[in-house]
Parts: sequence; structure tokens; C-alpha cells
Amino acid sequence: MSFSEKVVLVTGASSGIGAATAVHFSKLGAKLALTGRNLENLTKTAEQCASKPLLITADVTKEDDLRKIIETTIQHYDKLDVLVNNAGVIESGGIETTSLEQYDRLFNTNVRAVYFITMLAVPYLIKTKGSIVNVSSVTGIRASAGLLSYCMSKSALDQFTKCVALDLAPKQVRVNSVNPGVVVTNLHKRGGMSEEQYKEFLNRCQTTHALGRPGQPEEVAKTIAFLASDDATFITGAILPVDGGRQLLCPR
Repeated sequence: MSFSEKVVLVTGASSGIGAATAVHFSKLGAKLALTGRNLENLTKTAEQCASKPLLITADVTKEDDLRKIIETTIQHYDKLDVLVNNAGVIESGGIETTSLEQYDRLFNTNVRAVYFITMLAVPYLIKTKGSIVNVSSVTGIRASAGLLSYCMSKSALDQFTKCVALDLAPKQVRVNSVNPGVVVTNLHKRGGMSEEQYKEFLNRCQTTHALGRPGQPEEVAKTIAFLASDDATFITGAILPVDGGRQLLCPR
């Protein structure tokens, strides 16, 4: 699997799955454009990469920033081969404890931003017959109590993947999603979990995931690279669980 001379854009590349994806693509020879809100954290990701990436500080909830991401990438590399829509946020809240403000926050980042940056990227991806990989969640496949807005946003993202795959198939642009289970990142702690709550959350993976453990960011990164690669040229519209078998288990 090689991405030599391929330009790969990864959103939310400053930590977690996004950072691991950037590092993995760099080892496969890709030319990288990495985005995130925090330049210091983006720089830490860049230091782990095998080649020097283009760093673009941006907030994906801002339309002008999304335009800047695409324009800067094209100005620098003159093309785009792969778009990895990874940036996302999570917050807890069921129907009794959520708010419209929370709904808007999650949908603005997890859905609206993906919708718009993909619109902007598509003309360039058509030229290269490129590929899009969206980072969804097992919660887009299976319902989870107390995560209403998040589950809805990831379910919407999965439908987006399938619809755009159909839209772009005649242009030979492939669109797929990966749907991770629990992966060891800072996502849940940024979403409000305390250190103790997060430790217990990871411990429960022994029973909530068929493989008996949480995943690692690198495991998701390798799946993203596969879907974007020439090894997956007959795969489009796939919603691919990378979840240790979590979606197979019935709640108890």
C-alpha cells in the first residue's frame, strides 16, 4: 500500500485518531495537509510524521476556515487525492438532559462541517479520482443511552457517506466510513468524563467489546488508509465497524 505523490488532507489531526492517521499516511509516502484548532498540538503531530506536512490552523465550524483549508491545500500541492473527515466532538445527554445548544454544537462539528468541506473538496477529488473517508462511530450503527445528539450526528454522517458515495460513483470518487468503538484517545475526557469515569469506561470494554478491550488509534488509522488506498478500489458506500465486535453484542 503506497501513497507516494498522493495528497491527503486530515481534519482534526492534532490528537487521537486524526494524529495517528496522519502519522500512518506519512509512513506510506503521502503528502499531508493537517488541520486542527491548536497549532501547538498540530506541531506535535507533525514531529511524528515521516515527512513535513502542511499545517493549517482552523475551526471546522467556521465556513471561512473550511474554505481556507481547501484553498491553502490546493495552493500548496495543486491537487487533492484523499479527504479524511475526522474532526468530531462528543457530549453526554439524553432527551431529559440535553439542549438545543448541545444539539447545534455536535451537529455543527460532526455533520455540517463535513457536509461543507466535502462540497468544497469534491471538484478536486473528481480530477484525481480520489477518495473520502469519514470517521463515524459505532453509535451511528447502534443506539446508546445518554448520547442522543452524538448518536444522531454519527447516524447522519453514515447516511451522508452512503448518499455521497452514490452521487460520486459515476465520477469514480469513492466514499466510505469507519465506525470505531471505544478507542483510547482524549475524546471522552474532552467531552466531560473525569479521569476516574474514563478509567471505569475503559474497564467496561472487557464486556462491551467482543474482543475484550478498547481499540488503539493506530488500528483505526490503518483501516482509514486501506479504504483510501488502491487496495480498496471496488469499495464505496461502506460503513465499516472498527469496534472489536461491539456492534454485535446485545446490551445486558
